[in-house]
Amino acid sequence: MQLSDFLSPERIVCGSQASSKKRVLELLSELLATDQQNAGSTEIFESLISRERLGGTGIGYGVAIPHGRLKSCDHASAAFVQLKQPIDFDAIDKQPVDLLFALIVPEESSQEHLKLLAMLAGMFNDDEFRQRARQCPDNDSMHQLLSEQTRN
Repeated sequence: MQLSDFLSPERIVCGSQASSKKRVLELLSELLATDQQNAGSTEIFESLISRERLGGTGIGYGVAIPHGRLKSCDHASAAFVQLKQPIDFDAIDKQPVDLLFALIVPEESSQEHLKLLAMLAGMFNDDEFRQRARQCPDNDSMHQLLSEQTRN
């Protein structure tokens, strides 16, 4: 399983000016919707917000992995946003977040969902990787970094 199967450069934004949790979740929802035939950005946003209400997806070290499962989603999709300025995201370590990797999967894809989340958590647990992600200047560079990381 490689991230390039779920994430394209078109669903990556580097240097976003989003300045709130709501706005960045809206942006991620819009990006995710571009890869879905049956799920729109509003439905995706509602799924991500519902998951946030259950417990924050800020995993620490300035990283959040908002995610959700949707009945109308026909395949796993990912989006990534690198923020210019970190924002409060109710992270477990109380630190602001500037790297957000969002994921949506079909409602029945529990195993796939858990595998992807575990892979992402492991990847973003690496300090060197996080620093490289913060320094990526554009979407293509970020896509290459994310793709390389999952091949290792």
